[in-house]
Amino acid sequence: MAVPENCACARLEGVNASYKDLSEVCGRIQGKKSAWAMQFLELASNQEIPIMFKRHNKKLGHRRELGGQKGRYPHKAATFVLNALKSAIANGGVKGLGVEYTILSACANKTQALPRMASKGRSARSYLELSKIEVVLKPDEIPNKVEVTKPAKKTEDKKTEPSKQTEPSKPKPDTSKHETPKPQNTSSAAVATSITHNAGQNAAHNAGAAPVKKEEKKPEAKKETAKPPEHQSHEHKSHEHKTGEKHSDHKKGDS
Repeated sequence: MAVPENCACARLEGVNASYKDLSEVCGRIQGKKSAWAMQFLELASNQEIPIMFKRHNKKLGHRRELGGQKGRYPHKAATFVLNALKSAIANGGVKGLGVEYTILSACANKTQALPRMASKGRSARSYLELSKIEVVLKPDEIPNKVEVTKPAKKTEDKKTEPSKQTEPSKPKPDTSKHETPKPQNTSSAAVATSITHNAGQNAAHNAGAAPVKKEEKKPEAKKETAKPPEHQSHEHKSHEHKTGEKHSDHKKGDS
């Protein structure tokens, strides 16, 4: 049953009691005041008064307390209905609907039938029937300064992991200013030529002329000593031989 607004309800599931007895008890309190129903169910649960059965009354005896009507004492069913009524009243107090209520609806029905097998291989079979109870209460008067709103649907909030905060990157220190220049192995002549070349370029730039290009020194070619030809060497040796003989003749004449 759809529960209307500004109403309190309660529901019991899996009740181990006869749904026929529960439905008859609920029928006796429907449309009654909650205070009267509480007293009536307490007496019925203690088996002090009988409950009149209007539908499921086949082969039932007549009761003098009921004016000759059919009925019995379903104390187990009355106890379960009383618990459901107390739960509904408590739910109404949480909503702020007050204390006095009218039972708008009270019903019971069968939910499950569980099979039970007989022992010792016998073919007998029975069923365990479970029931449910639902009670809806309507407040007689809502207290002042109380706003009743329909409960919102529960939404499961997804657990969000805390985002990892990235630390700002620290600027790297500029070490170019503190670096010491590396010594260069240059000769004194190369240093002198570079100084003169830079001076020439600065002077040309100031005068508006094109910069002077550095003259590249070409490697000097090795001087090859020309060997005398072979015939000249023979003539030179013969000439020396003759001159030597002449010198020896002069020396003999002088002596």
